[in-house]
Amino acid sequence: MGDKVRYDGNHKLLEHTILSRWKKDNCLCPICPEVSGGLPVPRRPAEIQLDQEGRISIKTIDGLDVSPAFNLGAEHALKLCIKNDIKIAILTDGSPSCGSQTIYDGSFQSKKILGMGITAKLLRENKINVFTEAQIEQANDLYLEQVK
Repeated sequence: MGDKVRYDGNHKLLEHTILSRWKKDNCLCPICPEVSGGLPVPRRPAEIQLDQEGRISIKTIDGLDVSPAFNLGAEHALKLCIKNDIKIAILTDGSPSCGSQTIYDGSFQSKKILGMGITAKLLRENKINVFTEAQIEQANDLYLEQVK
């Protein structure tokens, strides 16, 4: 949405006629789960990692476990969706929170793998349709079906 909430202090403004219409119709509830979970802007890059027992954690590039903040942010996003009866989410792919098709592999080498971020996974588990920023048309198709 253009808010400077990314880990590097920048934004990822996405301009699309559908988003402009939804904004005009007051149909958007922007949230950054990482900021909502208490992480600062800017912040150290973080990626999902698996330990030897297969447990997921999210660690910064210097090894700090920030899983609690990511989990809290995901819970905040879910509560926002429930409170506002939101059934569709458009999330930034690749993020350890919002990735819904790909995430970084945990090596901090800019390698993406198939996977889901913490927020995307929690929303899907709670029957919220999650789309990437490249799938706005598909999200709009579902939205139009739901408002019929």
